Amino acid sequence: MNSVRFSENRFLQVLAASYLVVWIVLAIAPSDRGDWLLENLLVFASAAVLVLTWRRFPFSNFSYALIAVFMVLHAIGAHYTYAKVPFGFWLRDLFHLERNHYDRLIHFSFGLLIVYPLREILTRSAGARDAWAIGLSVAGIVGLSSFFEIVEGIIAQVVSPELGAAYLGTQGDIWDAQKDMAAATLGAFLTTAITLGRRPRAPRRGS
Repeated sequence: MNSVRFSENRFLQVLAASYLVVWIVLAIAPSDRGDWLLENLLVFASAAVLVLTWRRFPFSNFSYALIAVFMVLHAIGAHYTYAKVPFGFWLRDLFHLERNHYDRLIHFSFGLLIVYPLREILTRSAGARDAWAIGLSVAGIVGLSSFFEIVEGIIAQVVSPELGAAYLGTQGDIWDAQKDMAAATLGAFLTTAITLGRRPRAPRRGS
């Protein structure tokens, strides 16, 4: 846990400055400025929440690093639009896929990277024990994924319907939202399995 103020936390200062530099660079001349703005609405909201909750509930440095990595991946998607990220085309050609799957990678990363900070909230704020914290954090990823899919659909229709396809990144797949949620859930399960596997086992009786 961070027990020092932001002005005394050098790691967090470097992390925040590094992300800001990356965000500014990727904000310059994006592929579609309208889509970029839509993609960043939730980023602005999330950043505001992290800043406002810093004093009351500071995450561990590790959790902030995981959040920053996810936000960088999202910033890359916002710059190119998710369906046109070069890395996604490289994966498509490498594995002979039918479409650019960078958006799916981001949803997988959401579960993979954010389930740990979510578990931290449950253990420190709600006092949840290990089993409950693990189950609820995975369930939280599923719930947040479905919530964001709904919010994104509403934003696309209300703010800019003509950018809906680019913003949602469906690429003609009517099951895109469900597959995105499944990818996030898989990522959450993977992180949970890794963290459980790294925990020391209790010694057997008589040993």
